[in-house]
Amino acid sequence: MIAKLSGRLDATGEDWAIVDVGGVGYLVHCSSRTLAALGEVGEGCTVHTQLQVSENDMRLLGFAESAERDWFRLLTAVQGVGSKVALAILSALATGELREACGRGDAAQVARANGVGPKLAARIVNELKDKAGAMPGGSGGFAGVAAAPVAGASADAVSALENLGFKPAVAAQAVARAQAELGEGASEGDLIRVALKKAAS
Repeated sequence: MIAKLSGRLDATGEDWAIVDVGGVGYLVHCSSRTLAALGEVGEGCTVHTQLQVSENDMRLLGFAESAERDWFRLLTAVQGVGSKVALAILSALATGELREACGRGDAAQVARANGVGPKLAARIVNELKDKAGAMPGGSGGFAGVAAAPVAGASADAVSALENLGFKPAVAAQAVARAQAELGEGASEGDLIRVALKKAAS
């Protein structure tokens, strides 16, 4: 079982990265948030991993932080949620936003992820509502006044970029970078403005 990789970021794609560890390149499939957090090609990086084995496939999933991996495991335990859908959800929502959405039963927030319809989103929040409180990624109660606007601003910014023609993964990655630069309290307008520059570069 490969639990973590530390090496040099060798290459990246829309939903994957190659991490060079001692001359061996590991292909890891990642959310756009993890890709944004890994840094630039050629730099050192550390990725928490999950090895997924099926009848005809074996793949390594990569996460910038262990909390994201914990959420991935929880999401893929829900019927109808495979690794692709779980990564799409983790691209659209930060772990804190996902924790808040599940805790509030906010299926619409989860449905913003690419490939997640209303029925699947409802199933996810219903199954994870009771488990979300013990998961990392948030602080305080789910009804926290400060947490909800942040989640909404981030998700709305991603939606705005998608409406402008950017692919969901590109939009989510750009907004994640913008939020990292501006801080958690950034407004939707500021997030869109900075994310547009990052998505276009």
